Amino acid sequence: MRITGFRTLTTVQEWGRPVGDANGVFADGVVPISIVLVDTDEGITGVGLGPHVEIERIFAAIEGEDPRAVTTLYDRMLRHTFKAGHAGPVFGTIGALDTALWDIKAQAAGEPLWRLLGGRDRRVNAYASGLDIGLTDDELVAAYEVYASHGLRAAKLKGGLDIERDRHRLGLVRDVLTEAGHGRRAGLMLDVNEAWTRKQAVRHVGEIERSLDLIWIEEPVRRWDAEGHAAVSRGVRASVATGENLTGLEQYRPLIAAGAVDVVQMAAVWGVTHFLRVSALAHAHDLPVSPIGNSPVGLLHAATSVPNHLTSELQDVHRPVGVSIDLHVEDGAFILGDSPGLGVRVDEELIRAANRRPQAQTADTPNVRPELAGRWLLAGVDGIVAGHPVPVVSLNSHNEVAPTGR
Repeated sequence: MRITGFRTLTTVQEWGRPVGDANGVFADGVVPISIVLVDTDEGITGVGLGPHVEIERIFAAIEGEDPRAVTTLYDRMLRHTFKAGHAGPVFGTIGALDTALWDIKAQAAGEPLWRLLGGRDRRVNAYASGLDIGLTDDELVAAYEVYASHGLRAAKLKGGLDIERDRHRLGLVRDVLTEAGHGRRAGLMLDVNEAWTRKQAVRHVGEIERSLDLIWIEEPVRRWDAEGHAAVSRGVRASVATGENLTGLEQYRPLIAAGAVDVVQMAAVWGVTHFLRVSALAHAHDLPVSPIGNSPVGLLHAATSVPNHLTSELQDVHRPVGVSIDLHVEDGAFILGDSPGLGVRVDEELIRAANRRPQAQTADTPNVRPELAGRWLLAGVDGIVAGHPVPVVSLNSHNEVAPTGR
């Protein structure tokens, strides 16, 4: 079997409501989803969900090769990006191709990927993650009632702009999940997407922990700040979760060495091989792992085969336009199917006919870091969060947040 070519598509996830985080919001709820399809001379096509930046240069590393040699080809792709580096969307392109190769390998074997990788149980624990910072209270409750109806009893909220607002919203979701679980304690997490300084993180989480118990605080400071994450971990009761934006084992080593991460995360777009390698590194330090992403199907399959998987992120319960996946959610878990490979099918004609395109990226979307990020404490920059005006905070001569009297 040989790799003969690739195709790329872009579809969308239609949330039907605003989605975003402390850095910004997609007001129309339409989020782009990139797809890479890898073809072989035996008619098997693999699917990878992820970017296709510099794909022609990276694909040269695997063209004409046997796709079943996945891990070797992964390292070949890394070598092909040696001079330019493999960070960011380039690493995502490698991950998308890598996931497509694992899909091909499992299809060729006639097995679902979870079985090929050595998984015994097709059930993967899940938590709800609504990308919900732009929702009103009523919208927030309605969104998490849907998650609760699928048996989820743990939730991660987006926040970081206001202590009282975060405490209130966490309480609302706790009540929804507790009621659905007939009094069973709900698990709560808070994700601030690198919005804070170290001091802000400890103060903000400490205030919330006066009345609520958090499983983890996610990305409290910048992704590379090992010392900062360690300081936060020492200063709060919650675990510190981070890693979704790290691209390569070398970026995890400083955080693990500093005791800066309690829950090791990996983004779905970085690929299956990356997940397996980071999981082994984390396991060597007795740390649990947790996949991140809107459609983390490749990592869900891989999660069944590692001993330290904790829980996986469930964002939208619906699929991207033109994409079907052989899995479902029940009793608080992803249940993987028996289709060979990933179980992902792509309707290329439907995607092209739908011709859905997300809004142009602007400065108020989640992909652009706000100018004052890391310099606010109780409020953010001018704008609207969940229907509430967000005032500008004043800074002193040292770029510190001035006292607000709260």
